[in-house]
Formats: sequence, C-alpha cells, structure tokens
Amino acid sequence: MKGEKLARRTKYLNKKTLEETLALFVDSIESDPPSEKIAVEDSLGRVTVAPVFAVVSVPHYHGSAMDGIAVRAEDTFGASEANPITLRQAPARVAKNKVPEGRFTYVDTGHALPHWANAVVMIENVVPDGPDGLTVHASSAPWQHVRLVGEDVVATEPLLPRAHRIRPFDIGAMLAAGLVEVDVARRPTVAIIPTGSELIEPGDRRSPGSITEFNSRVAGAFVTEWGGVAKKQRRVRDEPRAIERAVRRCAENFDVVVVIAGSSAGERDFTVSVLEKAGEVLVHGIDVMPGKPAICARVNGKPVVGLPGYPVSAIVVCQQVLQPLIARLQGRQPDAPQTVEAVVPRKLPSRLGVEEFVRVTLGRVGDQIVANPLARGAGVITTMVRADGFLRVPTLSEGVNAGEKVEVELLRPLGDIERTVVFGGSSDLSVGVLEDCLKQRHPDLKISATSVGSLGGLVALKRGEAHVVGSHLLDPKTGVYNLPDIQRIFGKASMTGKRPKVRVVNLAVREQGLICARGNPKKIKTLKDLKRKDVRFVNRQPGAGTRVLLDYKLAKLRIDPDKIVGYEREEYTHMAVAVAVASGLADCGLGIRSAATALGLDFVPVEREDYDLILRPDFVESPMGQSLLEVVRSQEFKKALTKLGGYDTARSGEEKV
Repeated sequence: MKGEKLARRTKYLNKKTLEETLALFVDSIESDPPSEKIAVEDSLGRVTVAPVFAVVSVPHYHGSAMDGIAVRAEDTFGASEANPITLRQAPARVAKNKVPEGRFTYVDTGHALPHWANAVVMIENVVPDGPDGLTVHASSAPWQHVRLVGEDVVATEPLLPRAHRIRPFDIGAMLAAGLVEVDVARRPTVAIIPTGSELIEPGDRRSPGSITEFNSRVAGAFVTEWGGVAKKQRRVRDEPRAIERAVRRCAENFDVVVVIAGSSAGERDFTVSVLEKAGEVLVHGIDVMPGKPAICARVNGKPVVGLPGYPVSAIVVCQQVLQPLIARLQGRQPDAPQTVEAVVPRKLPSRLGVEEFVRVTLGRVGDQIVANPLARGAGVITTMVRADGFLRVPTLSEGVNAGEKVEVELLRPLGDIERTVVFGGSSDLSVGVLEDCLKQRHPDLKISATSVGSLGGLVALKRGEAHVVGSHLLDPKTGVYNLPDIQRIFGKASMTGKRPKVRVVNLAVREQGLICARGNPKKIKTLKDLKRKDVRFVNRQPGAGTRVLLDYKLAKLRIDPDKIVGYEREEYTHMAVAVAVASGLADCGLGIRSAATALGLDFVPVEREDYDLILRPDFVESPMGQSLLEVVRSQEFKKALTKLGGYDTARSGEEKV
C-alpha cells in the first residue's frame, strides 16, 4: 500500500432492489448477440440466433416402416383367409415406366420402396408359395407401413426457433435435415479478477490471515455452465491503481468483467471507487441477503459485476445477476428454476427491507416436503454443498411462521428430494458413516441431517418433520436412555401394540467425555476439574443429550453450573465443541470420543451411552426405511464406525421395546 491512501468509508448510495438492478443493468443490453457459424456436431448447448430450417425432407424417400414385402396395394384387394392372393417376386430391375402387376419385392425397415410399390406387408403376414411366390391373406391399404417423404419434416420447414439452446436430439434433427453448420450466438467472454492481498492459490502453504482463493473458480464454473467462456485473471492486491489497470485491460478484451471482493463499504474496499473512476457505477448495493454489497457498472461500454468476497454472497449475486446477464448476451432468457412447495417446521425470522435467500435442505415426510433452514452466514460455503434449494423471503416480509407453506427454488432435481432421508435430532459422526454406507448399497438415496438436539428431534418427529432422529437423552430418575423421554412425548404405549407411534433401534453405544487440548496441558482428569478458575469450558445447547448428561452429572457431584467458566457458551455439534478446544477458545468441552480423535485432541472418558434411532413406523415399512435399517445392521457399517473410535456396535440394529 506504499503511496496509497486508504479509501474513505463508502455508503451504499446507489442501492437498488433486485428487480430494479436487473432492469437497469441487464435488460438495457442489446438482445441481438454477435453470431458465428459452427459445425452442427459441435453445437451442443449453444444458442441459435435465428430460426433453423430443414434443407432436405426427412425422410427424403418413401421408405419401409417394417420388415416385409413391398407391393402394389391394389394387387392385394380382396385377399382374405378364404381367398388368398398369390404374388410373384419382381425382377431385380424394373424400368421406371413399367408397373409390374401381381409382384412383390423383399424390403427391410428403412429400405426405399421400388417406384412401382405403394404398400408394405409385414413378413409375418405372408406365406411362401413355391420358389418365387408368396400368398397374402389380407388386403393392404395404400401406403400401409410406409414412411412417406417428409413424414418427419419437409424441406424449408422450421426445425428450431430463435434463442433455442441446442440439445443432443436437436443435433440429430439438424443433421438428418441436411444441415452441417448452424448460426449460433458467440459465447460471451468473461474475465474474472480476484482481488485481495490476503489471497493464496489452492495448494499454497497457509498462514494465519491467508485465505485460499476459490471464488473465481466457482464463478468461472457458473459462467461455463451458463454458456460463457470464463478466463480467470491473476490475483490483484488491494491497491486501487492495480485494480483499475486490471479492470480497464479486461474491459477492452472481454465482453463481461467480474471483480471479486472489495465491493463493500469498508476502508479497504476499493472496487466501487475504482469503477467510478474507470466508468459508471449503476448499482452499489442490492437489497438481497446474502449478497447486498454487490456492484453493477459499465467500463468502456462493457458490463462489470462486483461480487462480494463472502462466498455465499458471491454465489447469490452470480445466480441472480450474472446468470441473466450471460443469458442476455446470448439473446435468450435464463432458465427458470424448478420450484416445489414445502413446509417450514420452525419460525424463520427475516429482516424487513431485504429479500433473503435462505438455504434449506428438503425431504418428503408423509404427504409434505419439509424445508429445514441451514446456517445463514454469508461465509459458510459448505451450506451450499448441503443445500437442496433456496427459500426466498420477500423484501416486505419479516419472516416465515412455523408450519407455513413456502415455495422453494430447487438446487437439486426433485427426484433426489423424494429419495432423501430426513434425519434430525442429535449430531453424531456416525450419521456421516451411515450415509456413506447407505450410498454404497443404494447410490440414489441421501441423508439430510439437521442438528436440533435430541429433545428437539423427538418433538420434530412427533410433528411429522423428520423420518428418523438420533437421540441420547438420559433420564435422571431411572438412568435409562431415551425410552422415558419417548414415552413422555409420545405416550406410554408409544412403542407397543399393533400400531406403535415410533420404533427405536440402537445405532451404537458411544463414549462421552471431556475433549481436551492436545497433551491435556491443564491436566483435566474429571468433571470436578471444571470448578477450577483456570479451566475454560464450552457447553452444548439446552435440549441436547450431552447437555442433559452434563447437568445430571453436575447435580450428582453437587457442582454449581454458575461456578464453571464458560458454562454459558454453547455450541450445536460435537465437532463444534472440538473445534473450540482445538482453536484455543476453550480448554475442554463434553463430547464424543470420535470428535476428539478427528482433531487429534485428548479425551477423558465420562460415560458410555446409547445413541438410538427413533423412527416413524411408516418410514420403517417403506423401501427407503428398510434400506436404512439394512445398512445399520450390516458388517460394513459396523466396521467403518468402529474405525472412528469410541463406538461399540455389538447391539447396532437391535430394536428396543
């Protein structure tokens, strides 16, 4: 930053709604794209710039639609079982001006008919009569079993419309109709400029503060998928003059420029000031979340998109702004997303004044599709990997009420959603192992897991919001896991009788204990050490089985939770607890051994507990449920789970009553 002053903090002065942004930035672009002529064979995915017409008729001759004999239909008139008519084989060559009567010739499917024939008799409907004769027992109508000239398409007829994305069968139709070349829109070229002094390339050595640059690869993959040509540029440091040079150079040589990061309003966000200097800023800030700090500008007459640095924000802006822009430059409309109606099980608040794109997982439970929201942070790229769709909360809405029906834009095919096991309740690494083993046997099935705690999972199961939940709730009075809480929520006879309300199957017996820093520098040996002022603890949320276990143990030891440093700090998964310890934010936390093993941390055993699956009876009886239980009982699953450490699979798959 030598010789450069920090940019003044900028406000979003040109903020627009998404609809206003598209009208101002995309719809104003000429929809008559430059074209090029390419080979039909290479045209998959390209977009036509004008209607495509057949050059020749298809078929271009009268052809047989069956294996059989070609005849004159009038020679068969009057034929019946009682009055068979005998035909003789025609000479190999018959003059064009000759019409042989009472003759036939053998033809196969697709063969051209001789000039004198106008019908085909199927070979199974004729009977041999001497060395060169056949008898027919039914009359044929003219042009029976014949594909006529132009039956598919007639020369000069339109084959494909303007602005049509070419598919594999379109290629076949064009080639059949005599076309070897086709005029298509030239692929828009898109320069992608990642900015940021902290960026490193994938595979480079990491250090604190460094960030692996992947946004440009994601944006480039989108551009390719949408029919453009992406060209990633070299990373540019946070220096206004360097960013300006890169933008100007790319605006001269590409159709679209994408600048990644620096689009917000911070002191080191230079993109907007650079674009103001190099061209015209049309929009700075879009009323969407995530994705608000986006920029739409023009430099040298070329559209420039400034993407936020947070990955999910960048993805939303790519999908909502860059996709229609790429489509417009090809003279077509962007593909409309497939949507599905779903029910949101929990209240989902949203900020008034912005259109929010909430990532959700989906699965059909009973007669409804359930949408479970994922983490809403703009930097959590893994939520996009897990997401099945986007729930769009309108600008003037304050959110979605529990049980409300909403429309979800799909990120996966609907068929995948129908084959998804909706898994709720307590988090556990065994669920990932279970899904992998399930996919080995049934590649079409998927598990969508949402961590809401054991108690939250049982409540969700009762409301019909999950197929199966994982639970490890300890009853303080009896010392029994899960069954007392199931009876309390579902009723005393919930697992018995002809129509039980739930089925309970053991997944594994697992070890719970104190996850400690590597080497256990604080020498933590028991739960009593949590009373020490030098020990920082990280807890689980209320309703989690681990939290129930902790509070039960503390009560038995007569330890006041208020005396534990960090008791109020809560995480929602075992791995989150382990990460808090590994990163030095806490000295220990209660969790499962496999989470400690995964991050190379120390582990102090506290309890062996039942981690059970509680399932809807109708799900158990379904093919998907049977496939899941088949895997739970398999040796492959038990071996894979044992390798994680901290699991006893001796009773895996056993049903509890």
